[in-house]
Amino acid sequence: MPKLEIRPFSDEHLEDAARLLADRHRRHRAVEQLLPARFESPADALQEVTSAWQVDGASGVTAFRDDKPVGFLIGSPRDASIWGTNRWVDYAGHAAEEAEDIRDLYASAAARWVEEGADNHYVLAPAFDPAVVEAWFRVGFGQQQGHGVREVAGGARQTPAEGIEIRKPTPDDVDRLIDVDLALPRHQRESPVFSRRPVPTEQESRDEWARTFAAGDEELFIGCVGGIPVAVFSLVDASRSSYFQGLARPEHSCYLAYAATLPDFRGSGVGVALTDVSFAWAAEAGYVSMGTDWRITNLLASRFWPRRGFRMTFLRLYRHIP
Repeated sequence: MPKLEIRPFSDEHLEDAARLLADRHRRHRAVEQLLPARFESPADALQEVTSAWQVDGASGVTAFRDDKPVGFLIGSPRDASIWGTNRWVDYAGHAAEEAEDIRDLYASAAARWVEEGADNHYVLAPAFDPAVVEAWFRVGFGQQQGHGVREVAGGARQTPAEGIEIRKPTPDDVDRLIDVDLALPRHQRESPVFSRRPVPTEQESRDEWARTFAAGDEELFIGCVGGIPVAVFSLVDASRSSYFQGLARPEHSCYLAYAATLPDFRGSGVGVALTDVSFAWAAEAGYVSMGTDWRITNLLASRFWPRRGFRMTFLRLYRHIP
């Protein structure tokens, strides 16, 4: 096989990168047809690659064999107060004809990133291709977050267990909902997730509920046991989710943005009942599919959502350079 040559990414590589990305997306859609068909077109894929390349601080590399582009990788920084000093390879940030070449692309790009002080690296990798995921594993990455989709119609609707009531919340519920709201970030701080994101204070939660009720742009459902709120789901149009854009977002899709249950009521059936109601609402609202995301290291979530029919589309992979 001819030797691989790595060159810095530049504007002249955009069209070739779009061709490679469109081919990757075509193979992805052969596995998951809910993904948007338009990005099988290099012209539409070009918009995504160009957007990734035009992010402030973006840098990348292109791989060649016999002067033919065979792979590319683009990374850019996000908010350091959330992600640390970082570089992100987004949905449209990489594609290669040979999965093994991803390791060489990363080796070249990461040298610059680390020299610039970025020691937290994130990749949104297509989950359909085990060879690609394995290539990222073999340069030190691990699974952090899963992104999944499923149809909202066709699921078997179950009757909630006795004593479970599903309804919309009101401002009068806020005092009870604060502990529910904080249950997820508290859980994420524990083993084996070990999230370093600070848990909001009770006042911050109260203020967020006030803003949510004032805005009225989320579809909220709460699960009650004995009349007391013990779980909450929030759904939004998919366009509002920063996680669910571009190649990852199906047409006519909504997003399950938040789901939390008090620890004592996990496994009680209230989460299943809320999921069923959420699917029914989405179908009635004209949505075809729903997306959500979960921490792979959150043992409860990483089992619950696939059991509810969500199929993994992308994996957020992570590597920290000590």
